[in-house]
Amino acid sequence: MDCNTTLYRVHEFAELAGVTVRALHHYDRLGLLKPTARTDARHRLYSDRDLARLEQIVVLKFIGLPLGEIRDLLHDHVHEDFAVADALARQQRVLAAKRDRINHTILAIAQAERSLRSAGRPDWTEFSHIIQEVEMQSNAEWSKKYYSPEAKVKVEVEERRARWSPELQEQVSRDWAQLFGDIEAALGEDPASTRARALADRWCKLVVGFTGGDPEIQKGLNAMYADQPNWPAESRARFQIKPEIQEFIVKAMRARA
Repeated sequence: MDCNTTLYRVHEFAELAGVTVRALHHYDRLGLLKPTARTDARHRLYSDRDLARLEQIVVLKFIGLPLGEIRDLLHDHVHEDFAVADALARQQRVLAAKRDRINHTILAIAQAERSLRSAGRPDWTEFSHIIQEVEMQSNAEWSKKYYSPEAKVKVEVEERRARWSPELQEQVSRDWAQLFGDIEAALGEDPASTRARALADRWCKLVVGFTGGDPEIQKGLNAMYADQPNWPAESRARFQIKPEIQEFIVKAMRARA
C-alpha cells in the first residue's frame, strides 16, 4: 500500500460518503465493497479508491440494478486501478438516457395540456403519445431481468435508446406487424425457399435494430422471448409471437444459415 494513501475509519468514511455505517457493513458482507485494510483490532479502514467504488455502487443501485448484479458487474475491476473518469462518463450516459426518456414523457404531457387549454377539449392523439411514452419505459423496466449486468448497462447507455421516440416505436411496431402478416401468408411454403429466406433477412434486420449486433444483448433478448408465458399480460397482448410464426422463422433461419 502507498504510504501516502489516506485511510478512514468506518465512521469517518460513512460521514464522508454520506452513507450509513450499517450500509457499509452490508456491502462488505456481500463482497460489494471490501475495506482497503483493517487495524490490528480488525476495524475497517477505507481509502479514496473505496470512495470511487462506492460511487459506482450508489449510481448503479439508483438506476435499478440489484446489489447482486452490481457485485457481478464490478467484479472484474476489484484488482484493477479504477478508471474513475471512465466510470463517471459511463454512469453519466446511463442517467442521461434515463433523463431523456423522462423528458420525452414530460414534453408529451405538456403538449397535451396546451392542446386541451387551446381547444377546450382533449386531443386524443396527444394523450396516446403519453401512453406510448409510459409504456415504453414500463416495457424497459420489466424486461431488464432477462439481461446480464453488462448487457443491461449496454442497453441503457446505447445512444439509440435516447433517440427512441414514440414515432420510431410506432414505425418499428408497424414493421413487425407487417412482417408477422407476411410470415403468416407464407406458412405453407418451404422454409428454405427464397421467399422464406427474405423473410428471415427482414427479421434479422429488425432484431439488429434493437441489439446493435451485440451478442450479450441478443442473449438477453432470446431469454426474454423464451419466457413469453411469464410476461406481463399487456406485453403478451402486444408483443407475443404466435407459435406457428416462431416455428416457421426458426426453420427459415436455419435454412438461411
